[in-house]
Amino acid sequence: MQANNGLGSALEGLRVVDLSRILAGPWCTQNLADLGATVLKVERPGTGDDTRGWGPPFVSTPDGEAVSAYFLSCNRGKRSVTLDFTDPASLAWLLGQIREADVLVENYKAGTLVRHGLDHAALAAINPRLIYLSITGFGQSGPYAHKPGYDYVFQGMGGLMGYTGPADGEEGAGPLRTGVAVVDLMTGMYATSAVLAALAQRQRTGRGQHIDLALLDVAVAMNANQAANYLVSGESPRRTGNAHPNCAPYEVFACADGHFILAIGNDGQFAALCAVLGTPWHRDARFATNAARLTAMPQLRPLLREALGRRSLRALTEALDAAQVPWGCINSLEQVFDHPQVRHRQMLQTVDHPQLGPLRLVRNPMVPATGGGGITPPPVLGPAPQAL
Repeated sequence: MQANNGLGSALEGLRVVDLSRILAGPWCTQNLADLGATVLKVERPGTGDDTRGWGPPFVSTPDGEAVSAYFLSCNRGKRSVTLDFTDPASLAWLLGQIREADVLVENYKAGTLVRHGLDHAALAAINPRLIYLSITGFGQSGPYAHKPGYDYVFQGMGGLMGYTGPADGEEGAGPLRTGVAVVDLMTGMYATSAVLAALAQRQRTGRGQHIDLALLDVAVAMNANQAANYLVSGESPRRTGNAHPNCAPYEVFACADGHFILAIGNDGQFAALCAVLGTPWHRDARFATNAARLTAMPQLRPLLREALGRRSLRALTEALDAAQVPWGCINSLEQVFDHPQVRHRQMLQTVDHPQLGPLRLVRNPMVPATGGGGITPPPVLGPAPQAL
């Protein structure tokens, strides 16, 4: 069982107004809610957040309101209200909430909220302590600032798809997106960190600030070692399929009855692998070091495929475990949630929703499953302010 680190109530008393939609902003505000903040999610009357309709699959209330699984994934612990801030009375109510808020999160196109008096300058005048987070595709300034964009756009523009996919010359070669909206998710995580840092700074200065976070910036930053590889070598990384650009062998291989991930991170682990396979490759100058193996993978890969392909997955991976050689299985989500370590860590949580019934949701890894870390369900579409 995890230790109770108290993070489930770390932000108790913090008030957040969430004007964001889709994923990046809601992922940030869900993190804040999971950490104990009170989050007011402001949605459009009638339809709400776009992702409420991003299905199937859907979960339905007894009166027929359908909520998509996508929406459920990123809106835990929030309270929903529906309003049109072009209506003066609704805007006045919203401004009253913002006067008392600690954080505001929005992801409208740059300049959109100025004409409604909801931009940072206007709101800082009524609440100087407000942390105002803007999430946009391209940032608040620059030649592309006016353009919209979704995660998929930035996976391409930011470079990720330039080196993701089967290698040139292989079947299916070409750019490939990730299976989830990874730029949105990373933006939500950067946004969470930025908000927490701004809150810490506010403790010293007494004043809030405007955080300008762009999906394109995040997409560029998350290239990580691939960006560094380019900046050092001057060569853009090529698509290598499942192979790692800096470690070898570090990719997917087939056994006699399935696939697994072999993850060799140093020369000692490669020698241990060779001992398991009964081969002397670690003494071959072509394969003795990681740098040499990276260059010689076209020669080493067929040898590994032949040796690994003769063994059953269970026998091989048991031997790898005994030799402390890193490997990983390739699970379906059914297998993920049935995995003994995932079950031990209580990553799957069931919560009772007053309208939707029991919901199975994923625990936030920052928050323990016990000791105040229980999650609360996402909201159905909320009422207008007059009904609150």
